[in-house]
Amino acid sequence: MTGSSPGESPQVTVVVIVHNDADLIAQAVHSALTQGSCVAEVIVVDDASTDATPERLARLAAEDSRVRVITRTENSGGCGTPRNEGLAAARTPYVMLLDSDDVLAPDAARTLLATALAERAEVVAGVCVRRELPAGTDTPWQRDLFPAEGAPPRAYQGISGRPDFLRDTLCVNKLYDRAFLERHDIRFAEGAVHYEDFAFTARLYAAGPRLVAVGDTVYLWHVRREAGRQSISLRRDEIRNWQDRVDAHAEVVRVLAAAGEPELATAAQTKFVDHDLRMYVRELRHKPAAYRAAWWPIARAHLAGFEPAALAAATPAGQWVSALLLARPAAVPGTELVRLAELAATPPRLPPPYLTAPDGAPLLAEGVPLTGLTALPPARLPLAVDGTARLARAIGLTLRLHDPYGLVSAAHPVSAELELRTRVGPPFTLRRPLSLADHPDGGWTAGAVVDAFELRDVGEMTSWALRLTLRYADGSTATTAVRAPAPGKQHIVVYRPPTRIALVQSYETNNGELGLRVADGIRGGWEVVRARLRRALARRG
Repeated sequence: MTGSSPGESPQVTVVVIVHNDADLIAQAVHSALTQGSCVAEVIVVDDASTDATPERLARLAAEDSRVRVITRTENSGGCGTPRNEGLAAARTPYVMLLDSDDVLAPDAARTLLATALAERAEVVAGVCVRRELPAGTDTPWQRDLFPAEGAPPRAYQGISGRPDFLRDTLCVNKLYDRAFLERHDIRFAEGAVHYEDFAFTARLYAAGPRLVAVGDTVYLWHVRREAGRQSISLRRDEIRNWQDRVDAHAEVVRVLAAAGEPELATAAQTKFVDHDLRMYVRELRHKPAAYRAAWWPIARAHLAGFEPAALAAATPAGQWVSALLLARPAAVPGTELVRLAELAATPPRLPPPYLTAPDGAPLLAEGVPLTGLTALPPARLPLAVDGTARLARAIGLTLRLHDPYGLVSAAHPVSAELELRTRVGPPFTLRRPLSLADHPDGGWTAGAVVDAFELRDVGEMTSWALRLTLRYADGSTATTAVRAPAPGKQHIVVYRPPTRIALVQSYETNNGELGLRVADGIRGGWEVVRARLRRALARRG
């Protein structure tokens, strides 16, 4: 194409996979087509849809000649088989992957292609953003792996020097040199294999590509928790989801070890402890007893095969969680389960009781030491702050900061600040300085007041997370979420003359944290009702 820049020439195929997603497929395909002239073709692999998807795809292909449809007559049961068929049909030097319920960010293909050509990269990875729908709350995925937006790209020859990249298990936030994939026979597992991204990216990293990371957002991962059928990664109420994840991780370790990358295989085990395991453990206390009874032996059997070096390289919280799992043959009840979940939080929390061995050493539970706790610098201490909310127009927040084993007081805290940040709604942060007062049973108490309408004015319906930041005498700081020590919800309607009404609710999150919701009068109340109806219909579906 005469006069076009390298990032504009038609060198990219976008492979889209779909199964029974008639309502969303057009949005995904249009996000690929609107990338510009750099996208030569969009291959959509229909994995035997039985809804209106085939008709929608026929219409899209008729509207734009770049759309090619591959129709499978039998559903594969997974994502790997249709992706492999789309990659095999690609005719361009570079390929990208897209799911039918997500979208590519504007200019994603152009940015990734231009970087690949300029850096002679075999893989270019960009930022993926998880977007909670319908709220629209965005959370970047593994953002620390990527440079700041607008900063120069980071180039790696393989990831042996940056094993943290094993945390990026996504296949959809990357552009691939198709010849590189074919040369190293990098494919997805066929059939009904879940978490197929894990093994695919392991094979990719094991091949040692020239990988370049950019700070641009390239992919929007849509999270629809109220959908009738959740995506695989969100089905954490099903024990099969946990078994699938464990099996996928075992395959990652096998692939890396077989490729002659034992250090990466060990790093993958450490990643499992600090990411996958902790993510499931922090939700475990809310699961039925039958689920916990089935989950526990799967976790123990998998951890038992880990290299000692992998466990030793995990964060202190990861080591403590693993130690308790390995020490108990069956799922733990009550207090131990709560402490396990609190340590699995991000950042980890260590609430009372503070048990000790006969020699005075800190214990997580009987026979399970908190190894290394007393050697942690102040900024890495696992704090625990309990919070309660007195709902009124002026919301009163009472906080209790604990002092595990006297380590916080020994570090001499000099100031504290409460931060309220939106979980749902426009990005916004409120801060309140705190005055710490000694508690008679140890630790400290503090209080803060927040006007309900100050929260309401941020958006018609907002949800708020509470964080406490502690500054120590050495200048370091530590931040932790405010816990909800008593489960349950309370709500109130508040009024500001002449006509302002707001609905205020306090609640416990799935992670055991204290949260606030604020909605504007009648319209906000209607949104609450709609959300409840959506959840009810999703459960019935």
